[in-house]
Amino acid sequence: MAMSDALLRSRRDAKRLPADSPWIRARMTLADRLKRLRFRAWHRGTKEADLLIGGFYDHYAGSWNEEEVALFETLLEEQDVDIMAWALGTAEPPARYAGTVMQALRRADYIPIAR
Repeated sequence: MAMSDALLRSRRDAKRLPADSPWIRARMTLADRLKRLRFRAWHRGTKEADLLIGGFYDHYAGSWNEEEVALFETLLEEQDVDIMAWALGTAEPPARYAGTVMQALRRADYIPIAR
């Protein structure tokens, strides 16, 4: 009985944690993290940001390693206008985002164009 009480308590506590907390992230499988990232990438708040960030996710996420997934999770915490400025080259990204993910984001060869 004590074991189930502890389990219930830990589940209740987990629901109170922010979705991006390290405790929650550590208990998610990579597939679950990618599903969650896809949703967050495509639901940014503006159509422009959805196309830029969601299109980027769809094009590149399948080839990401654990480190790149973690970097993209962190990147999604940034403001859309900042991400878009970094991608379009109108602002320099912080050093923490330097690397293959930012290089790919700046190529902008992934943006779906309606015809």
